[in-house]
Amino acid sequence: MNTNSTKTVIVTGASSGIGFAIAQAYLERGYNVVGNARTLDRLEAAAAKLGNPANFLLVPGDISRASTAVELFTRAIATFGKVDILINNAGIFIPKAVADYTEADLDSIVNTNLKGFFFPSQQAAKHMSANKSGHIVTITAAVAMQPNVKVSALLPVLIKGGLNSATRGLAIELAASNVKVNAVAPGIIDTPMHGQDEATQSFLKQLAPNGAIGETQDVVNAVLYLTDSTFTSGTVMAIDGGATAGTW
Repeated sequence: MNTNSTKTVIVTGASSGIGFAIAQAYLERGYNVVGNARTLDRLEAAAAKLGNPANFLLVPGDISRASTAVELFTRAIATFGKVDILINNAGIFIPKAVADYTEADLDSIVNTNLKGFFFPSQQAAKHMSANKSGHIVTITAAVAMQPNVKVSALLPVLIKGGLNSATRGLAIELAASNVKVNAVAPGIIDTPMHGQDEATQSFLKQLAPNGAIGETQDVVNAVLYLTDSTFTSGTVMAIDGGATAGTW
């Protein structure tokens, strides 16, 4: 499909949860979507849920590997002509007391959350700077903006907090190339990541001052706002029911 007039977006972690909802939203807009997940099976299942649209390109691979980021952009450009938007959504969340973290936990979160941001963003910076246009949006975490004593999560705070700072740094670096760089920092969102039992839901509702759990559409709306914007860059937008506003 030729996309001289159609925008193309890459979404990592596109097979479920927030990533799936983001991919679906862009497809509904008529955009070309390049979806990444670790396995082809998961991507094919997601595509089937979406009705197997012709403009949904499946690129499986480990997002912590530089070669996967290169393949994402190479295949996107070969198929659709260019990439307008990168959504760094792939991520894992490991809440534990600091004493309980293992080296394997650290490796996992660095690989997915840090490398999974850096390598695609590096490719996006090269491609979008050359085109003098583009948007990079990273899904981070509200708890990295305002840690919460009820949720021990030093590794997510460490890495996602770094991504929030990197968002501002990259926004400044790419500003002269007309590339916007922003982040969305969700609080508790209703996804398969969280248990659906009454006790778990009751606890999660306590983590925001409005006593509610967000929906994936709340995050999607923020992402769409940012990629529609022509004058917003270097922003970390909290979508968290007010949890980062202070204590309550």
